[in-house]
Amino acid sequence: MIKAVLFDMDGVLAFTEGFYRQRRENYLAEHGIYFDKFPDATGDSDASIWEKLISHEKKRTLLKKAYQAYTEEHPTPWKKLLNPDVPQTFSQLYNLGIKLAIASSSPRPLINEFVESAAIGCYLSFVLGGDECIAFKPAPDIYLKCMQKLEVKAQETVIVEDSSIGICAGKAAGAHVVALRTEEVSEHEQVGAELSINHLTDVVRLVLGSSFG
Repeated sequence: MIKAVLFDMDGVLAFTEGFYRQRRENYLAEHGIYFDKFPDATGDSDASIWEKLISHEKKRTLLKKAYQAYTEEHPTPWKKLLNPDVPQTFSQLYNLGIKLAIASSSPRPLINEFVESAAIGCYLSFVLGGDECIAFKPAPDIYLKCMQKLEVKAQETVIVEDSSIGICAGKAAGAHVVALRTEEVSEHEQVGAELSINHLTDVVRLVLGSSFG
């Protein structure tokens, strides 16, 4: 019996990957840094992304620090990027008595921004950011910590992800992993998931239909 559903945020609850990529690319271009092909950061932690972008540690530290001010000047348009299926999915799962949590590689303040904008805080039992864990995805730490907090077993938990990194983390945690198909991630990158869905609302159907062994 499924008792909890844990959601990744970027690419699942909000389609942010394209916006983040363009914002970083614009920022670095203003500092004279260009790429023939901008590095793929789907599912990566903030620290890992910056390591991919800037190899020189001191330069990376300075640019990353200044980027915080840039993001404030160019804030994430949460309402525009919100997955429209989120309100219905969260409401239905909550009314079924399912515990809900967000477990994202993004920093906690960013997740809080999203939760407030989407007005879904009333449905959530727990929220955990990548900056609150020692190891980032694909390590299972963030999901293991969530399940411990919610007092549920891995076999009682569904994890909804989009990236290969997140799927690996969910599988390593021993939970049921569902991949949301998106334009940002190819089906090949989601082969490790137990099931794939086209819409977030499909999670409700899967939980109700006992699709998990």
